[in-house]
Amino acid sequence: MPGILFDLDGVFYVGDAPVPGAAEALQWVRREAIPHLFLTNTTSRPRSALVDKLAGMGIRVEAGEILTPPVAAGRWLREHGADDAALFVPEATRAEFADLGVTAGAPAGPVSAVVVGDLGEGWDFATYNAAFRALMTEPRPPLLALGATRYWKAPDGLRLDVGAFVAGLEYATGTEAVVLGKPAAAFFETALELLGCRPEETVMVGDDIRGDIGGAQEAGIAGVLVRTGKFRPEDLEGDIRPDDVLDSISSLPDAWGGYWSSESPG
Repeated sequence: MPGILFDLDGVFYVGDAPVPGAAEALQWVRREAIPHLFLTNTTSRPRSALVDKLAGMGIRVEAGEILTPPVAAGRWLREHGADDAALFVPEATRAEFADLGVTAGAPAGPVSAVVVGDLGEGWDFATYNAAFRALMTEPRPPLLALGATRYWKAPDGLRLDVGAFVAGLEYATGTEAVVLGKPAAAFFETALELLGCRPEETVMVGDDIRGDIGGAQEAGIAGVLVRTGKFRPEDLEGDIRPDDVLDSISSLPDAWGGYWSSESPG
């Protein structure tokens, strides 16, 4: 059965305000029993905080329906036995790593991995340099990036996201990050596994032309771009072409039937 991967920020809400019609669109998805999963690069708060935020907007979501980079990173650390990683993530996000023996901030010695998330204004030279030094210790630990999003839209305007800081660390250390978030194909593959759908029968709905649409298409998933959140008209003029464009998530119920009358949306 066809399934849907949803971005959250910019699709269901912008800042602290819900997108008009978002709650009703999700209710339609559930009435139609369409398999769905929420796929977000948000690393500044745990899933429980996202659930509470959405509930305050009248949008009911369970924590188990949300796949975030910290959740994927926790899986990676367990699979690789990296139980002494250094975390450069917001304090609230550390809850997702509570069952692992990880260190927040500057490590005292060599570590098995360095995990970098969206610290926002928590980034200063000392903190950034501590991440750099940890990556330069021998043996060289892997760099786990909680997403590669370049920027996002906050209530006060556009803000740099984790991708910009990860790129600087890659350049300085000569290390290629393991990206555990959009637009990495492995992140979408994990989502498909949890969703129980094949790429060709799945649609990704998002507001980020590269992280959502480009990433999904690289994984063989159709990408539907919404004109909310960080969307800009010039997004439609670049090298990535969405399979469909909607004014907002509220338009999804009317568009859905047309997606499966041919091989792909659009």
